[in-house]
Amino acid sequence: MFAWGDMKKGQIYEGIVERMDFPNKGIVRVDTEEGPEYAAVKDALPGRRVSFVVTKRRGGKAEGRLKGVLEKAACEKAGLGCPHAGICGGCLYQGFPYEETLKIKEAQIKRLLGAYTADSIYEGIVESPLREGYRNKMEYTFGDEYMDGPLALGLHKKGSFYDILPVPDCRIAPEDFGRILAYTLGFFRERGIAHYHRMKHTGILRHLLLRRGEGAGELLAGLVSTSSEALNGDMLREWKEGLLTLPLKGSFAGILHIVNDSPADAVKCDRMEILYGEDSFTEHILELQFKVSTFSFFQTNSRGAEKLYTMARDFLTAGGIHGTVYDLYSGTGTIAQLLSPAAERVVGVEIVEEAVEAARENAERNGIGNCEFIAGDVLKVLEELEGKPDVVVLDPPRDGVHPKALSRILSYGVKNILYISCKPSSLARDMEAVSAAGYRIRRWGMVDMFPFTGNTEVCCLLEQQKP
Repeated sequence: MFAWGDMKKGQIYEGIVERMDFPNKGIVRVDTEEGPEYAAVKDALPGRRVSFVVTKRRGGKAEGRLKGVLEKAACEKAGLGCPHAGICGGCLYQGFPYEETLKIKEAQIKRLLGAYTADSIYEGIVESPLREGYRNKMEYTFGDEYMDGPLALGLHKKGSFYDILPVPDCRIAPEDFGRILAYTLGFFRERGIAHYHRMKHTGILRHLLLRRGEGAGELLAGLVSTSSEALNGDMLREWKEGLLTLPLKGSFAGILHIVNDSPADAVKCDRMEILYGEDSFTEHILELQFKVSTFSFFQTNSRGAEKLYTMARDFLTAGGIHGTVYDLYSGTGTIAQLLSPAAERVVGVEIVEEAVEAARENAERNGIGNCEFIAGDVLKVLEELEGKPDVVVLDPPRDGVHPKALSRILSYGVKNILYISCKPSSLARDMEAVSAAGYRIRRWGMVDMFPFTGNTEVCCLLEQQKP
């Protein structure tokens, strides 16, 4: 039990980070004459000595904002980091040995789920097969490198709404992405094409979307802009031809121009022009094939996804797959298709219509005939479906399962529920209702789908205990 002490708001303190709570709250020990006191400080990494300012007191606890790193952790080593680390804000643990990051994540999730994992079988944390260059999708933004500065293309600087940081040497994206990014930025800088200003609603260039198939190394590049005549066909063809001459490890499946005139700061498509090739490629996950298009949902770490889906399938096979399986929040139907050989019928429900269309196409491509995919909100679809499932699979978005939908799901009283979570704190919240309904975690494990970031996937087999 921590003694949170009486730190004063606005005061600066120094201390050692003793641990990190999910996803990024470092618990800092400050030694005083009265004894140790503690504060929760965002992005304060374990083992470091840091300075911070107290920003609030809540429930007797102090929270602070990191000001600086006074001493690095003993495990940190020169040369392990990324040149963009700490500036872009994408990765949390660059500079830490990979094995150490696994220990930190494992300890975090065990603390979160500790009340629900008693007497369960814990399978450990599975390493990502790729530790660098594992991301198969990146969305880069055009903007100012700094206020009224030169055109930039990359990721938002940490803590900044406007400033864009070019990241050609990003460690978690494929090298090809960095080369494409650098070329595209240079191309449009030379031609003086302005970026779209999200507040003024003026300008042209909005985003660069890049995807890569891990199997064949195929690439998709999508340039997102407004419909300005300044970005004419000749310029787009010149950009395309330049991309095709780049020295890349992979090859282009398609190069696209995507028009988005929406005032909203989101990646949308009003219309698309294929400048080269196709608007999709085929990715292989375990024994199945999946069509991946520019906007379709797909796990961002393909080889890590194989580890996650293998764990999910093993858990359910051991628990007993039979009858009808509901795969809720089914995305492009990966889990549904993997489970189909052991089930009589699989019903996938997903709110994104494009993902549902892709799931149907993928099932046909893989010769699977016992999967049905329905587009719609999970709660509304469940209210309309007749009968009930024998097994339920949950792979919800980061916010977890809506309470009303969760209540409906639990009312089925199925013996086994498989819950896959990309945000363990949402899983921990949902477990309160799940536990009250008589379920316990029988078997669980983690897969490090996002090396060097603060995130990980958790897979749990829930078993009904009430008769």
